Amino acid sequence: MERKYSNLEKVRLEKTNQLREQGIEPYPAYSERSHFTQDVVREFEGKETAGRNEAVHATLVGRIRSLRSMGKITFAHIEDGTGRVQLFFRADDIGQDRLEFFNHYFDLGDFIQASGEMFRTRTGEITLRVSDYKMLAKAITPLPAAKDELVDGQVVQHATLAEPEVRYRQRYADLAVNPGVRRIFRSRAAIIRSLRDFLDSKGFLEVETPILQPIYGGAAARPFVTHHNQLKQDLYLRISFELYLKRLLVGNIERVYEIGRDFRNEGVDRTHNPEFTMLEFYMAYADYHQVMALTEEMISYVADQVVGSRKISYQGIEINLEPPWRRMKLADGLHEFAGIDIEAHLSAGKLADAMRAKDLQPDPQATRGKLIESLISNFLEPNLQQPTIVYDYPRDISPLTKSKPGDINTVERFEAFIAGMEICNAFSELNDPLDQEARFQEMGRDYAADDEERHPMDEDYLRAMSYGMPPNGGFGMGVDRLTMLLTDTPNIREVILFPHLREKE
Repeated sequence: MERKYSNLEKVRLEKTNQLREQGIEPYPAYSERSHFTQDVVREFEGKETAGRNEAVHATLVGRIRSLRSMGKITFAHIEDGTGRVQLFFRADDIGQDRLEFFNHYFDLGDFIQASGEMFRTRTGEITLRVSDYKMLAKAITPLPAAKDELVDGQVVQHATLAEPEVRYRQRYADLAVNPGVRRIFRSRAAIIRSLRDFLDSKGFLEVETPILQPIYGGAAARPFVTHHNQLKQDLYLRISFELYLKRLLVGNIERVYEIGRDFRNEGVDRTHNPEFTMLEFYMAYADYHQVMALTEEMISYVADQVVGSRKISYQGIEINLEPPWRRMKLADGLHEFAGIDIEAHLSAGKLADAMRAKDLQPDPQATRGKLIESLISNFLEPNLQQPTIVYDYPRDISPLTKSKPGDINTVERFEAFIAGMEICNAFSELNDPLDQEARFQEMGRDYAADDEERHPMDEDYLRAMSYGMPPNGGFGMGVDRLTMLLTDTPNIREVILFPHLREKE
């Protein structure tokens, strides 16, 4: 299907053709850059500060972000990966023909190479006085929503993009015109780097486990299914790294972690995307109390590295990440915020009756664990703004977790909540192969085939456990949610470069 061009695109295409007719390649194979923008500004400022009256010559490259023509002079701003700088074109420097050529053929969004000498304008802006320039890449499609802005009494063109739907679908344009968005993804990279640095310093080994798995497991979620034609075998995109990482504990790798993509065939909202980034680690000879302490230490370390403080602001609320965090038993939290004592209602039927007495409408088919999960999401989670570790969860929604001694219905599991979001989920991991097999059988028996809580039997994982698995603590955290928190971003789509979106109608 032939692409239809807008009138503006047709004008730019014609300019492209005219350049080629003049023997000028609008997409040359080579460019010559002497400095990054940030570096040349620092060099110029350094010589000014030192009182050295030395010229700074530079060849800069970048995308044109603003244009302002004033007869015999033209101002432009270009932007590279390190920052923005002003260009100054003057007929006395480059000739009237070359100035008119620039004004006619160069548009917002084009990539340019410009050479000259740095100077400071009367308004104090560090600027490149252009002596030569060339086109590096002609932008056929204008950057979104070009607008005029009055600067020093002159009209300056800028490109902006604010509509979220357009920004997510055209992230390349979003990044091109919104420096704040670029900052978010630089912060995201710094967060992942800091997580790695922290875990490496604690003796953890980073590994990679299969994304395509013959049996899914390690979490309560519906998987995506695909098919391998040659093997004639259905495979699943992983919903968790857990069962493969814990196999490595059997292989005597005592501390192991992975940062990578998980895929869950679930709903999309402000904190969920079908494809997302997880950090999971497993630590031999540790229990959930030791993992709690490591969690506090790790997240506060990342805040130090990325934000520069353990006190952050999230959507207008000041949050203090300094350990120790508040610890709250799940039953106590639900009693406080939902007004229901789950320890007094040990069956699904009795808990549902207690919920109906509070004018709630529980799912009549839900297990006790699922009813408790609904209370957590509706009453507990939204009220936990400051970092809070909620611990001791029902067994029937935690099939891979050790039971508390003397309490078969409760397991050693915790979740950490910050700013009304679940940040992580962690356990004292089950390492008894006989108990694990019974749990798999129980989950398969008590849940329907399409139930997200159903865990399929993984015979190979049971075989691995039977060789002997050390006691261990496990941890899983959504990197996207941590990025939301540390960049003060309210929607997960803002911190994923290419979030999943419904197909345009």
